[in-house]
Amino acid sequence: MEIACDESGSEGEKLVGGVTAVFAHAGVRFTHEEARACVESLREMIKSPAVEYKANHLLRQKNRWVLLWFLGPDGPLAGKARVQLVDKRRFLASRVRAEFGAVSGPLELYNDLLRARGPRGALDPLFPAILRAVAQWQGAVSIVHDQQLSLTDGRIRQLKKLAPRLRSLTLVDSQHDARVQVADFLAGIARRVAEEELNGRPDREVIELLMPFVAGPGMWHA
Repeated sequence: MEIACDESGSEGEKLVGGVTAVFAHAGVRFTHEEARACVESLREMIKSPAVEYKANHLLRQKNRWVLLWFLGPDGPLAGKARVQLVDKRRFLASRVRAEFGAVSGPLELYNDLLRARGPRGALDPLFPAILRAVAQWQGAVSIVHDQQLSLTDGRIRQLKKLAPRLRSLTLVDSQHDARVQVADFLAGIARRVAEEELNGRPDREVIELLMPFVAGPGMWHA
């Protein structure tokens, strides 16, 4: 089984004080033909001249009907996609409690401390997200992932040891793989919607459509 993956909101081990508050990681089980058809349908609906479409194209108010179709039960993702959502502050706080027993100061200080004392990559939510992505699908899994500098050859070998069902992890340019583009749409949409909820502006209609795809017991998986 080959799963195409992409993320949104990745800032490595910088979990607080960055640009984004939520990390999202999406995986889709599409053939090349299905993904190209999905992207072409979005182009026909949105009619933007952009060379590469991103989640923000679907999130524009004028294209809300396209967003609802994309996420809806009659859309292309039904039964073929998963997305993980991580509230970065909660993710960091859980690591602090595991290391120190309690959080007794600003998380920014703990973030710097753990980055300095731990092995490189230990706080990056991308790596556990890939392990969970393998666990979400049955049987042997091959992953095609958008290019990430943190996914070095050594890190990929380590992920394979931790997840025996991960047969391969191949990095590609999303511009040349429509499957990864579809995963990018889902990750970007989910992150933006989750951050809006964190900021007290929940979009109930879209959240309801997203929930069947969200891995874990609820909106957050930390």
